[in-house]
Amino acid sequence: MSDVIFREYAISSDPVRLDAARVHHWLSTDAYWALGRSREKQDTAIAGSLNFGMYDGSSGEQVSYARVVTDHATFAWLCDVYVDPAVRGKGLGAALVAAVRDHLEPHGLRRILLATADAHGVYEKIGFRTLETPDKWMALGLQ
Repeated sequence: MSDVIFREYAISSDPVRLDAARVHHWLSTDAYWALGRSREKQDTAIAGSLNFGMYDGSSGEQVSYARVVTDHATFAWLCDVYVDPAVRGKGLGAALVAAVRDHLEPHGLRRILLATADAHGVYEKIGFRTLETPDKWMALGLQ
């Protein structure tokens, strides 16, 4: 993916740009779904996923992150979406998720899923909807 520019920020899926230590810190200390996640577990998740970062255009500092688990053919799970608290409220999360959606669109995926406890409005702006038939979906929680 070539960089997508949003205001003074660049969105990239280039793994070389990813600040894995910063991503781990954000998620393991401030994301309700990943509190306490080990660095080893996070690095393994990054290695097995398509990762997106948003970077400040002046400093190059990473300001947000999103991860996608996908087969690039039929299905994707969007997860670990995080925006640094210092830059929240500027539409960066919505811009990042829209860039992820646009990046995946050429693959012709049947569905992109995500789970959120508190950001439904953000995702609805990008086209996500609640499941029409949630009773058909099941989950196996191992921990």
